Amino acid sequence: MNDKIKINLQMAGASYPITINREDEEMVREAAKQVDIRLNAYREHYQNVPIERVIAMVAYQFSLEKLQLKERHDTEPYTAK
Repeated sequence: MNDKIKINLQMAGASYPITINREDEEMVREAAKQVDIRLNAYREHYQNVPIERVIAMVAYQFSLEKLQLKERHDTEPYTAK
């Protein structure tokens, strides 16, 4: 059964309506919470930087962390041997 729900995520002072699988709701909401936490930390540290640039820095930080985790869990060099 395809159990979809519609939710409104609150991030950066805006609401984003999305449709997700019910079992993913907790993870999706936690992801939005993490975005807001980082966004608020950057806003506090870089008060004179336009919000678009702050959002770009947050996106960059999450992307870098994802790539670092992917590299750390890459088993290809070992399976190739």
